[in-house]
Amino acid sequence: MQKRHSDPLRYLNEQIQSTQKYVLPYIAQVKPVVRGMQVLEIGCGEAGNLKPFLDAGCICTGVDFSTPKIEKGKAFYATDPNVENITLISEDIYNVKEFEAKFDLIILRDVIEHIHDQDKFLGLMKKLMTPDGIAFFAFPPWQNPFGGHQQVCENKFLSLVPYFHLLPMQLYKFILKIFGESESKIKGLAEIKDTGISLDRFERIVAKNDYKIVRKTLYFINPNYQIKFGLKPRKLWKVLSAIPYFRDFVSTAGYYIVKI
Repeated sequence: MQKRHSDPLRYLNEQIQSTQKYVLPYIAQVKPVVRGMQVLEIGCGEAGNLKPFLDAGCICTGVDFSTPKIEKGKAFYATDPNVENITLISEDIYNVKEFEAKFDLIILRDVIEHIHDQDKFLGLMKKLMTPDGIAFFAFPPWQNPFGGHQQVCENKFLSLVPYFHLLPMQLYKFILKIFGESESKIKGLAEIKDTGISLDRFERIVAKNDYKIVRKTLYFINPNYQIKFGLKPRKLWKVLSAIPYFRDFVSTAGYYIVKI
């Protein structure tokens, strides 16, 4: 496991920087980010992604099922001058009965690949959006070198091995076990394997739920990697972006904006 994964404050600050530099400008090219805009982040963790939107005057709501992460987020924002404009909720999104308002923007950054029954989820999300609302998705395709999130492995060697998450489940679990990963870590990585999503499957369920893709960018080097590792973002070459299935193996991130 890399040190950044065990340092919540560092991870939160990386989210803030990356969203400020890449995500907010990407969204703003489709929909201006203006004061009073209602923004929801699903799977917000400590809610670092919401900070740039909060600073821009948006009314922000974050939902995450992890109570410890939400509590850390609340502590972080307690002294923020705009704290009255952010609400953090510890709950499964399926169990949130009602929000005070519908949302102009919904953000799912590195989250859709962790959600069970993604088809059902996109149907639910539609009910949360204003008629002219948009949703931003950023996620690593399952088949990419580290689509299994094996970088969080405790074993340093395994955390650097690409593609081995594509092995059959039982063999995958066996390798994790013999390299010393805990039962809880194995369970978490197996769940990611169950919910991992490809670019093609994402686009199919978007179309099935009657969304339109209004902006799409595939990256060979994920914009996140500049903040994390000092690597300059690189878009996937158009010729590779046009090849179904194969593109999943060489894309480290897909950025999508969809609307109803």
